[in-house]
Amino acid sequence: MSEPFLTIAKNTSNEMVIKKSRFICSVARVTSDEAAQQFINQVSTENRKATHNCYAYMVGDRDQIQRESDNGEPSGTAGVPILESLQLANLHNVVAVVTRYFGGIKLGAGGLIRAYSNSTTNAIHKAGLVQLVTQAILEITVSYAQHDSLLHYLKEHQIEVADELFGAMVQTSIYVDEDKVAAFTKLLINRFNDQLTIKKGTSREHEIPYFAN
Repeated sequence: MSEPFLTIAKNTSNEMVIKKSRFICSVARVTSDEAAQQFINQVSTENRKATHNCYAYMVGDRDQIQRESDNGEPSGTAGVPILESLQLANLHNVVAVVTRYFGGIKLGAGGLIRAYSNSTTNAIHKAGLVQLVTQAILEITVSYAQHDSLLHYLKEHQIEVADELFGAMVQTSIYVDEDKVAAFTKLLINRFNDQLTIKKGTSREHEIPYFAN
């Protein structure tokens, strides 16, 4: 079974104060390298007086694009911990920028790694997670005599009805997870003894709230 495609539920920011330094992590959903860079530039401009604006992001269905930057912090103490926090949460298509306003007390390499990692993790928790599922629209044409039975069957299987059109026959459009289309189509045809027609339409990205075990 493939891993769920997870991303954050909403864009948000979260602030922590560690030994008088302010760490503000801003996270956002993005679907391209350009969008990630635009968000980083936006946060950096809004916090131009900050000591550092460090970041990391992962873009692509297989995380083909991964970038990170320490933005002046000691090498490996900011960008990599931010990136690893995104990876540990199994997130995709997400950018995180951690803004630091130095408070006068040095944290050391270990302290910086923990600060940037925890700042990112806390922002992720605040944003919440969703699973993205690709669903196809199936257009089912059925007789009026079979319509109530079809609706009952769909309700039993917790299938969402997208729309209905009433003419000489009833056309009921439903949402089905892309990877279940073939199996569910076969179930419908068998259940209704081939007395309906099914046409596959367009697809959509559906978000399901995700709660880690």
